[in-house]
Amino acid sequence: MGGGSRALSLSSLCATTLAAARAPAPFLAPTHRALLPLRLAAAMSSSSSSPAPAASGDAAAPAPAPSNAIDFLTLCYRLKTTKRAGWVKRGVQAPESVADHMYRMGVMALVAADLPGVNRDRCVKMAIVHDIAEAIVGDITPSDNVPKEEKNRMEKEALDHMCELLGGGPRAQEIRELWMEYENNASLEAKVVKDFDKIEMILQALEYEKEQGRDLEEFFQSTAGKFQTDIGKAWAAEIASRRKPK
Repeated sequence: MGGGSRALSLSSLCATTLAAARAPAPFLAPTHRALLPLRLAAAMSSSSSSPAPAASGDAAAPAPAPSNAIDFLTLCYRLKTTKRAGWVKRGVQAPESVADHMYRMGVMALVAADLPGVNRDRCVKMAIVHDIAEAIVGDITPSDNVPKEEKNRMEKEALDHMCELLGGGPRAQEIRELWMEYENNASLEAKVVKDFDKIEMILQALEYEKEQGRDLEEFFQSTAGKFQTDIGKAWAAEIASRRKPK
């Protein structure tokens, strides 16, 4: 993604990318928003640098070095400044950010009733990880006409570079595994969290309808019949019951 990035030093690209992450930015098209961080990704893929060494006495489960952790968290700041594209495109005022969306999904997992065979803690973790790659690629929606395979490739590449920025190790591996499990709908936890993803969206749509007098029926229609779990179906029905009759 931009062959010229290999001529620049990794340190300068890191500095530029992290500086950009610190500065709030207006909504940009996903392709534009992705260019700078993915230049860093291209350089990192060709770099010979290795992850930070494990701290002595903790070789079994090394934590990220402070510099890796802060660089990673600084990049995650973009999740707080990246607005959810669906609301932006519908002209919603003061739309939520990607971080807002993931946070309430995490709370959903926390307050949900215990479900047979479902690990609640894993659901909470998965909820706060599932959109993390959007710190680099932005919020790609169906209206962007990006093929599903290409979207997945872009996000996985972004995730790999974020895990490398974190310094590798068990924390990065856990993030990668949670993200892949969610993407592949590969467990009961993934099915629950995918339902929470839809639930959070239609709950937010209901709130925008009430606050801003908008008709956001398309968001409800896009989730109809797609819930995989009993809790997803029950919560969706409760939200639907609170909408004003059209």
